[in-house]
Amino acid sequence: MTGHPTERGGPVPTAGAAPPFDPELGLVLAASGDGAREPLTPENLAARQRRDAAARPRPTVRDLRADGRFEVDELCVPGASDGQGVTLVSARPAGIAGPLPLLYYMHGGGMIMGNAWSVLPKLLSDWALGLKLAVISVEYRLAPQTQYPGPVEDCYAGLVWVAAHADRLGIDTDRIIVGGKSAGGGLAAALALLTRDRRGPAPIGQLLLCPMLDDRNNTLSSHQMAGIDTWDRTSNATGWQALLGARYGASDLSPYAAPGRAEDLSKLPPAYIDVGSAETLRDENVAYAQAIWQAGGQAELHVWPGAFHGFDSIAPQATLSQDARDARTHWLRRILTQSDANSGPAR
Repeated sequence: MTGHPTERGGPVPTAGAAPPFDPELGLVLAASGDGAREPLTPENLAARQRRDAAARPRPTVRDLRADGRFEVDELCVPGASDGQGVTLVSARPAGIAGPLPLLYYMHGGGMIMGNAWSVLPKLLSDWALGLKLAVISVEYRLAPQTQYPGPVEDCYAGLVWVAAHADRLGIDTDRIIVGGKSAGGGLAAALALLTRDRRGPAPIGQLLLCPMLDDRNNTLSSHQMAGIDTWDRTSNATGWQALLGARYGASDLSPYAAPGRAEDLSKLPPAYIDVGSAETLRDENVAYAQAIWQAGGQAELHVWPGAFHGFDSIAPQATLSQDARDARTHWLRRILTQSDANSGPAR
């Protein structure tokens, strides 16, 4: 993959001034230096992948067990038809009997970075103990080494295996939520579509945190935040081009590659979608929530004022980050509580 990402998606919308950052978030971003907003390009991709791998060291299974508070295992399960296995990192609060609900989670990283281990400490501390929730994090293969459909098929194969081995894992198959952040949020949305259409394991909810949904990359917000957001339209195009290769921007691209392309969003599990008002992906996230509502589905949408992409990871102690974390927790608790009286989404 060489050369700068190309324009996709038709005429360029007229963009006004960018929305301002939340003052507290803006100070943290400024203190983090220019590197936090350095655009990702095909030319610097390999170097950025190496830098990211060094910056996100993988905690060991022993580390994740946190002195016995969690039961943690690494599982290698059969993959998709290309014969590649999938690694799942399974964690649950220790000492809780009976099958637990599951958050089946895909990490972020623009489809090109990140790993299944580094996201687990936050997921476990935020939700596993308080909600008595098991978490499985998916080590899907990354682009450009593995292009579509490899990553989403990894996620689907892992979910099918988990549902088939629920008794061994202590998982309640009637209480599975798929979720993810950024690229992982896009994969979670694709997974909800894929399980619906293949009649696979039926999740009761989809937790989509600033999801990467649409390869066309031509919304007004993508132009407003060019060169400003931590994940701007140049970086976004680079990630999509790495994932899709020659399919990038194709008119007939599958919604399992880019869920923003989906024409049928009916019969999906309830969605939680959150995004910042000052981020590249704002408009495609808002459009996805609207499309779910128009299809007769359920979606809870939060647009955090003045938030940039990944704000809660860069500034976890900021007031807005804490508000976002609380809202996600409330939604998860409500979905899990409602599932006690329901068998899952309608088919």
